[in-house]
Amino acid sequence: MWNLFAKRSLNKAAFLWLILLPSEIVLLPLVVSRLLSDKLPWEGYALIVLSMSLQGCYAFMLTKAYEAGDLSQMYPVMRGTATLLVPVIGVAFLGESLSVWGWLGIACMIVCFFKISDWSLRREAPSVTGSTGPRPILIAFGVGLCITGYVFVDKMTLAYLPPPELLGVGNLGFMLALTPTVLRSRSWKAELGTNWRVVLLGSVLSPGSYLLFLFAMQLAPMAHISPIREIGTVFATLLGILVLKEQQGMKRIASSATIAAAIVVISVLG
Repeated sequence: MWNLFAKRSLNKAAFLWLILLPSEIVLLPLVVSRLLSDKLPWEGYALIVLSMSLQGCYAFMLTKAYEAGDLSQMYPVMRGTATLLVPVIGVAFLGESLSVWGWLGIACMIVCFFKISDWSLRREAPSVTGSTGPRPILIAFGVGLCITGYVFVDKMTLAYLPPPELLGVGNLGFMLALTPTVLRSRSWKAELGTNWRVVLLGSVLSPGSYLLFLFAMQLAPMAHISPIREIGTVFATLLGILVLKEQQGMKRIASSATIAAAIVVISVLG
């Protein structure tokens, strides 16, 4: 839902900055208190800095993505990249495992992500209404790489910080990347004046959703949890088509339904 709000906002950077501000006001004192009271090993501090840096890159790329393409097209590619790479990293570097069914489910999801994206390796110009060419998809792919990076880093950082404080660290990196643009343009005033109700709702949904994901990563392997998280792909596609009136509805809905089936396979048999 908060991605839909971001897509419909007047200024993407200002909206994303505003929806994290209330939770960061609450969480930042907890982070500072933890870092002052507990001496972490150097690996912990390095992971905190890396998490903030990746969240900053994510913030910059996400604003560009929602300026470049449809929600029903960009969101599946952004999340699809992480769907493929996060389980692979979990298996390769964290000692996790996936069954044959899990890998088949992920492969099925990836095929559907590319189907939704309308991205072809051929050089012809897009001929289907609603296609936008490779540039927006490349931006979405960059967002996916950022998501993959911060999920992987945050999984390791949970060994040093509890989920609420880790959320505060990540949100701080996200906001710092957008602060110069937001304050220089003063766009936050117009965004808040026009969409304050949506900003208020987004300030609960955005940090709340990732906080739940951080708690989930403490309870189950990342290779299983991360693909299940991408059920949001189905909702984003439906919202883009039904609310934003985006094109190619039947193809994207069919692909999203297949993704949902693959997610069930991963969660039950993966």
